[in-house]
Formats: sequence, structure tokens, C-alpha cells
Amino acid sequence: MTALPSASLSWLPLLSGLNLALGLGLALWTLLFLFRIVLTWYPKVDLSRGAMRWIGAPTEPLLVATRRLIQPIGGVDVTPVVWVGLLSLVRELLVGQQGLVTLVLLRAQGLIVG
Repeated sequence: MTALPSASLSWLPLLSGLNLALGLGLALWTLLFLFRIVLTWYPKVDLSRGAMRWIGAPTEPLLVATRRLIQPIGGVDVTPVVWVGLLSLVRELLVGQQGLVTLVLLRAQGLIVG
């Protein structure tokens, strides 16, 4: 096993913070889309008022763009489900157990060799 230069170790806190921020950000965004899915059961809820703005504002721009590509199926808007799947995939690819950022972090820490 070869030791990493000390200069590469200075990136560890930044890389660790990036891994954490990406993981938390993607998890939060997924949670917002899950709330959107639940809120479809309550069509009278206005997502532009009160606390519901915290759910509607970050998700609506993506949903509007996706609705142009994916039409409702049987009158049901499936775009929030599509985004939950996409965000889960991206989160796994980047910060999951075998994610790219995770593997770079582990390699920088010397926990994996290759």
C-alpha cells in the first residue's frame, strides 16, 4: 500500500463535507418529492401559501419541465414518482456505499487501494 502525499490529505475535510452535503441535499429533495406525492391525495392544498411553499417552490420547476415530457397516466400525475426514482439513483451513484464521491473519499483516506 502506498502512502498518499500530505497535500492530498488536506482535501479530506472538503471531500467529506461534499459527501455529507450531497447526501443530505439529495435526501431532502427526495423527501420533498415524497411530500408532493402524498399531497396529491389532497387536491385542495395550495402549495403557494404558508408552509406549503417550502414543498412547492423547490419541486415545481422540475415538475413543470417533466410534465412536458411525461403526460398524466389515467389522469394521475406521475412526475413526482419519476423524480423520486431519479434522485434516489443519483444519490446512490454519488454518495451511496459504492458511490463515486464515497469511493474517492475512502481512497483518499487510504481505506481502499487501487
